[in-house]
Amino acid sequence: MSTDFQSSRVALGARLRELRTEAGLDGKGVAERLGWQRSKVSRLENGKQTPTVADLTAWAAAVGNPGCAGELKGRLTGMETQYRSWRRQLAGGHRARQELAIAETAATQTIRGLEIARIPGLFQTADYARHVFQANASFRQVTNDTEAAVRARIRRQEALYEPGRLFRFLVWESALHMRICPRDVHAGQLDRLLSLVGLDTVELGIIPLHADLRRTPAHGFWIYDQRLVIVETIGNEMWLEDTETIALYERAWEWLAESAVYGAAAQHLIGRARGSLDHA
Repeated sequence: MSTDFQSSRVALGARLRELRTEAGLDGKGVAERLGWQRSKVSRLENGKQTPTVADLTAWAAAVGNPGCAGELKGRLTGMETQYRSWRRQLAGGHRARQELAIAETAATQTIRGLEIARIPGLFQTADYARHVFQANASFRQVTNDTEAAVRARIRRQEALYEPGRLFRFLVWESALHMRICPRDVHAGQLDRLLSLVGLDTVELGIIPLHADLRRTPAHGFWIYDQRLVIVETIGNEMWLEDTETIALYERAWEWLAESAVYGAAAQHLIGRARGSLDHA
């Protein structure tokens, strides 16, 4: 869980505690009014559990201040808008999230991205994407709608060929060697990357393993124009929109871009990874 998300949850818990004490109730008293275990009250107040909308509505009524329910729900909505759990987003499978990605891409002129462990979704072949979705569905134990998700991902890639768009991506060299699919599928994926180098809408930089770095690539992220940064964690997807955070990620991207190679040098690194498959 991200530190910012946890901080927001702790702040919400502190507000719940404040409302309780203002009502002259102790933890046991509010638990009895709500019909909850005392432990749930403690977890909510200490930021160890995320409340539901129903929890907040009930809390406001229990402390005799139903009018504060709107404030509490607003705090929760802000948390969930910025930090979207994968469990909720993928409850019905991956296709819906891919459709959302299509919409965000359509609304964006320039996307900058960094991937350190896999090929960016916009550049994936159908076979490579299929293995990504299947593995993720198994890991997260969600509905497996792989074929629908693959079709949506490939449909999103139509934007790569639209004049006026720009897709500036950095890929850590190690991602070229990460084997998350059979050898022939991986080979096809690297061939696909080679074909994208030189496309006028794509700027593909490979960060060599031996590169001198001003900053290490801590995790992948995507920047949509100058309005949105999306970061994936194991449990959540963060949608970050404040200008200070966006500027921070832009600086991280620019510093890493200084260490990347492009054009023929990038093709050489991709080709070397491709060649290693023939000798594996």
